[in-house]
Amino acid sequence: TLMAIPVIDFSKLDGEERGKTLAQIANGCEEWGFFQLINHGISEELLERVKNVASECYKVEREPNFKNSKPVKLLNELLESKSSSDDQKIETVDWEDVFLLTDDNDNDWPSKTHGFKEIMKEYRAEIKKLAIKVMDVMDENLGLPKGYINKAFNGGEDKNAAFFGTKVSHYPPCPHPEKVNGLRAHTDAGGVILLFQDDEVNGLQILKDGVWIDVQPLKNSIVINVGDQIEVLSNGKYKSVWHRVLAMPDGNRRSIASFYNPSLKATIEPAQELLVNGNIGKEVEGDSETKYPKIVFGDYMSVYAEQKFQPKEPRFQAAVKAM
Repeated sequence: TLMAIPVIDFSKLDGEERGKTLAQIANGCEEWGFFQLINHGISEELLERVKNVASECYKVEREPNFKNSKPVKLLNELLESKSSSDDQKIETVDWEDVFLLTDDNDNDWPSKTHGFKEIMKEYRAEIKKLAIKVMDVMDENLGLPKGYINKAFNGGEDKNAAFFGTKVSHYPPCPHPEKVNGLRAHTDAGGVILLFQDDEVNGLQILKDGVWIDVQPLKNSIVINVGDQIEVLSNGKYKSVWHRVLAMPDGNRRSIASFYNPSLKATIEPAQELLVNGNIGKEVEGDSETKYPKIVFGDYMSVYAEQKFQPKEPRFQAAVKAM
């Protein structure tokens, strides 16, 4: 059977189907680590502008340089080398053009594409609001006080300490897609990831029960996935899931992923409310023991930078040693 990532109508949280919708989101977080939101409150008109300006920006400001990029060079070397075997694959780089947008690097944002800055600022403001709504739903589903996850990500303090970045990626057509990854398999280090993916070109897959399955393109939906820090906060109830992007022989896949992550100073650990010991006498579903160490997110990121494409469990341990 073809498995499809759950698609959830986010607007139904506000009506009589609230309970059912909360349950669908809980299932998305627990069983899949990925789900798609439709009717998420971001206008179709804005999303269309985002698509156009991102594609235009790639054409004008990025594509000319991709020809001289590392993945292109490495692929050409591999093809020209007499000693390479048929199944040899490049595992050191990704067939991807990517840049990061944050509020404090906006002087470096692409500037030759008319409207890029204005449209992406407007989009980032909207997607950030959605991130906070999604975290509030996770709080509710986990039985945590409203705002718990967001507060943890902000280091318990300042409302704007959490890191909010947007990666704009393109995966151009690849002449030998079997020789290189679009993006190597990994789990995401941070908190909640909100992806506005291409609605025509496939390529994104998640690992579910040992099988790679497609995250089906769905027009103007927002794909949500859980990062490693949500796994920690939920004490493993919600799992960050392995995912990858395949290089494709045709089509230029656009991907705009926004990350709502803890601040580098924030300490992340399983929520006390989810540990049965802290709830003596209350009927609570939970584990009696913590399965994850307490870590400072900045330490975790230092380890992750080195070990992104390796198993995630040792990263938690290494981050503790770094403390």
